Amino acid sequence: MLERLAVDVAVMAGLSVGSYKIKALDTKGALAAAAIGLAVVELGGTYPLLAMITFVILGVLATKYKFREKAKLGLAQSRNGVRSWGNVLGNGLAAVIFLAFEYFSNMDVFWAATFASIATANGDTLASELGKVFGKRPRLITSLKPAKPGVNGAVSLPGELFALIGSFIIALFALPLTTQKALMLLAVTLGGFIGVNLDSLIGATLENEGITNNNSTNFLASLLGGFAGALLFYVLA
Repeated sequence: MLERLAVDVAVMAGLSVGSYKIKALDTKGALAAAAIGLAVVELGGTYPLLAMITFVILGVLATKYKFREKAKLGLAQSRNGVRSWGNVLGNGLAAVIFLAFEYFSNMDVFWAATFASIATANGDTLASELGKVFGKRPRLITSLKPAKPGVNGAVSLPGELFALIGSFIIALFALPLTTQKALMLLAVTLGGFIGVNLDSLIGATLENEGITNNNSTNFLASLLGGFAGALLFYVLA
């Protein structure tokens, strides 16, 4: 057990250093990512970790895509796309919470919750970063009135499509962990998609009122997306 833990620590350290080297995370972000990654692999094993790694890779690629164009329009991620510990916890802490419940209960419903929370984070990042580029006519989710790209709560058809695709990609990693594969795929994909739109709703309301910030909005959305995935799995099963 100690040998496996040592290997996991070494792997997480390597991945975190890699994230720092490619300027995806700063020092505090890399340390937080190592802690989250270690918790994920120890509680859930390989597949949740692969889902998280996929989320990070796709997030970096989406952030860097046409970065200069987004920067000129004032839509680019702050700090040249380098994220810190708050963003890491905002996107990853909910998954760790759900994994802890799965670890002690061995219930598939918590696999659905775990992967739906990751799907929310992945779908939201793709919808946000790519929606700014392809979504030319966004609307505010609370009123459907026209809104400027990048405004909290602004959604577009391309952004919604990227949210669905991002959620679906993460759902694929949950399939080896259950015998109810079609149900898991549906629950995680829809749970993640719901979570992304809840992120927009929270952004348009609580975040605009100063009650939450970007990181806490992400955490609440991924937590609620996880609950949505778990509820869908439970009800449909």
